[in-house]
Amino acid sequence: MASLWTTRNLTMADAPNPFQIPNITKFKIALCQLSVTSDKNQNLDRASRSIRFSVEQGAKLIVLPEMWNCPYSSDYFAKYAEDFDNRDASPTLSMLSEAACCHGITIIGGSLPEWDHGRLYNTCCIFGPDGKLKAKHRKIHLFDIDIPGEISFKESDTFTAGDQPTIVDTEVGRIGIGICHDIRFPELAALYRKRGVDIICYPGAFNMSTGELLWELVQRARAVDNQLFVATCSPSRNSTGSYTTWGHSTLVGPSGEIIVTSGHEETTVIAEIDYSNIQLQRKSLPLDDQKREDIYKVIDVHELNP
Repeated sequence: MASLWTTRNLTMADAPNPFQIPNITKFKIALCQLSVTSDKNQNLDRASRSIRFSVEQGAKLIVLPEMWNCPYSSDYFAKYAEDFDNRDASPTLSMLSEAACCHGITIIGGSLPEWDHGRLYNTCCIFGPDGKLKAKHRKIHLFDIDIPGEISFKESDTFTAGDQPTIVDTEVGRIGIGICHDIRFPELAALYRKRGVDIICYPGAFNMSTGELLWELVQRARAVDNQLFVATCSPSRNSTGSYTTWGHSTLVGPSGEIIVTSGHEETTVIAEIDYSNIQLQRKSLPLDDQKREDIYKVIDVHELNP
């Protein structure tokens, strides 16, 4: 099996021409909306079978959900966490590496609880067709919410926030990564757009309150504002744990159109991505040429017109 530990996130300085057309312009993506149980081995088996099914349908890019190897609950995160630097203690990464290499595909590995030097992170790992770990993204914006009578949850009580955006060049284009609550922040998506990202993948687990109100809205907003593809993947709603997820894994196109979406049940949805639609949308509506950076700059409030 290929080494898991060859990994390098693309830094902002590394980014070449942001309008570079990827070598591959059309391919299939799979969003694996998994049912998560308290049995880690069962979760790995479900993911492996869903990946295999996706490959049989012709998918070249596979996206898994946020926290799919353990229930989304602070009672489970530390117990199910893996030390990514210890191969023997990382059965989830081993499975993803083997699957990517065996099938010759790119896998956006959802997110997993990661132990690193005594800290716990919510981390997404990206594997290439050679089975090597190409990059990992630690969730930047931690989800703290308190809606009286509905939900109270503080991710920051358990996890440490990441401090780096993640862009990775793959066989299926340049991909930006965010995890769940990262999608709420348009600044991150705009940064990815400036650095030539073709698609942003957001493994996520929106709850029943924010899911109904915002899940579709923010996906379409990130896609249409930046004229690129946005893919999200959630656990199914019947997953174990006190936190109930919304589901509805979705692919959105560069004009904000929903290309495919699931319900809330366990399923795998397959769709075709055509990057030529990005260029078509940007040519038809050249937002970059119309931006007024001279006005958007931060200025003192006293400089504003009365």
